[in-house]
Amino acid sequence: MADAEGAGGALDRGLYALFSRHADHHRHDRDRRRYRGAGVGPSFDVFLARVYGLSWVGFLLATVGAAVLALAVPAAVLDTASDVLQRAIPVLNRLTVPDVSRTTAAVVLAGGAGIAAKRGVVWGGGQYLRWVASARRASIERTLPGAVRYLRALGAGSDGHRAMLRKVAEQDAYGETARAFQTALNRAALTGSLDSGLRMVARDTPSRDLLSPFLLKFREHAAQGEDALAGYLSLESRMLSHRQARTRQRAADFLELLAELFIVMLVLPALLVIILTVMAVLAPGLSAPVATPLGETTVRALVVYASAGFVLLVGAGAAWLVGALRPPDQAPPTYSAARSLGGVLEEVTTNPASAATVCLPLAFLVAAGCWSLSYRVANVALFSYVAFALPVGVVAVRRARRDDAKDREMKDVVHAVAGHVSLGRPFAEAVERVAREVDSGALQADVDALAFNLTLVTHDGEDVRTAALDRFVEEVGTPLAAQTMGLVTGALDVGSDAEDVFETLQTEVGRLYHERKALRSSLMVYVAVGWTTALLVVGIMVAVNLYVLDGFAQLSTVASTNAGTALDPDAVDPERDRFRFYLVTQATMLACGWFAGSASRGRYEALLHSALLVTVGYAVFAGAGLL
Repeated sequence: MADAEGAGGALDRGLYALFSRHADHHRHDRDRRRYRGAGVGPSFDVFLARVYGLSWVGFLLATVGAAVLALAVPAAVLDTASDVLQRAIPVLNRLTVPDVSRTTAAVVLAGGAGIAAKRGVVWGGGQYLRWVASARRASIERTLPGAVRYLRALGAGSDGHRAMLRKVAEQDAYGETARAFQTALNRAALTGSLDSGLRMVARDTPSRDLLSPFLLKFREHAAQGEDALAGYLSLESRMLSHRQARTRQRAADFLELLAELFIVMLVLPALLVIILTVMAVLAPGLSAPVATPLGETTVRALVVYASAGFVLLVGAGAAWLVGALRPPDQAPPTYSAARSLGGVLEEVTTNPASAATVCLPLAFLVAAGCWSLSYRVANVALFSYVAFALPVGVVAVRRARRDDAKDREMKDVVHAVAGHVSLGRPFAEAVERVAREVDSGALQADVDALAFNLTLVTHDGEDVRTAALDRFVEEVGTPLAAQTMGLVTGALDVGSDAEDVFETLQTEVGRLYHERKALRSSLMVYVAVGWTTALLVVGIMVAVNLYVLDGFAQLSTVASTNAGTALDPDAVDPERDRFRFYLVTQATMLACGWFAGSASRGRYEALLHSALLVTVGYAVFAGAGLL
């Protein structure tokens, strides 16, 4: 490790000596500003020296590669390319250009490719900084509203402003906002002034329109007293919430456009395949053989397979966009499988990640069995996919419904605890009374465990309370619990008034729960869109196979009895074309299932919807006698 670090340091020193002069050039002023917002690690001079060093490596590789390629290409290809360029370039196509030797062409191509690669790497370094800074800005804009609401709950504490910022910085849920606060605290520790640390972060943050003014106003109001700061945080939390609501509305409007585009892009390939099949009778060129690395095929076959691949790409892209447009505080939970085999088997019915670990070998067994029964390769792949995706999706839905039940009870539990705290009872006693007197349904066992753990206070009540709440969040295992109960821990630890904390907590829990319900209700429309599109394509394909394909097959046989016709007798092969239609249909089933499941509850439910639709597609085609 030390040798590697030493080698890396020596390389950086060498690159710095060679290329650090570029950092002072005015063309990199924008990159320097992006670098401060990106926060990628080394100093800007070192980063830019690395980029320039990498650009020379790219120059050498591109130069050598282009020269070798130019020397290896047949002379006829070079002559053809030279003629095409001469005819395509204005003025040059009016002049007589002497023949260019292979060596000259290789030198020109190599030089051009090397210069392009070198400039491309330098440009890519700037774009990398821009991308990182943009990602950090987006994360701050998503997490700052929640962080400000947390600061508002912490505002009644007595440990000072550094303790408030530190509590936010310790919460992973606040992402880049938490990291920005931690950076401010680190710089404050170095300079001895929190104001200085806040000013530095406000200057360097990529969120110039949101975080920067917040930090500057935070320090101004903090200097005016606790009442001024509390008023500012209250006002700012409302303004940021309104801004967040507008952002979500824009995302919802974009999602509507995405759904409309999704329908068009999935129906069009199916219609294209149908049109090509019809046109093949009248256009024999579509059945002309084409050589490919996988063997000889036809133009029409290539278009059909390309359509199926395009549909899969559209489905995957739409599913990713749905997940990206979902608000971060409403994102579906992530799961991880247990580390031991016993743990995986124990939670296989409650943890989708463990279910995936168990079902993956099952999918291979299903594939081997279907192969032994002489199914086609496409169906073997589809059956094994269903064998994997269907049980994993079922486990995910069961887990999601259990989590939804816990979230429904969470707001009632918080409301009950807040009522007891407002009467002056300690937090532990309030939880114990709620556990004894209130039926919490799916959350009852977790509330009982929390009440018991809070009674274990001995000499250090604060640490035990924090540990009990952390254990409660871990056992509940829902994003709502993680987003809300951490607020209680941090606020009580800094000395905030318990009644104010639970009043804020009630508002936060109610807001998050109702936003989650509203989001799910709005996204169910897109689940219906995915299923409707899938069933529409199935209906179109089956109807064409049953009532149109045989008619065109009979029409193409006219060519075999009448030599004067221009029809291709082999244009339509019902068995071959039905299977191609089936492939495009099943690709559409997968794409629609991914889109619908991602809109519902994320990638695990996408497995369930796609597996169900693939099963429907196979059942319809097989039941209609088309396979």
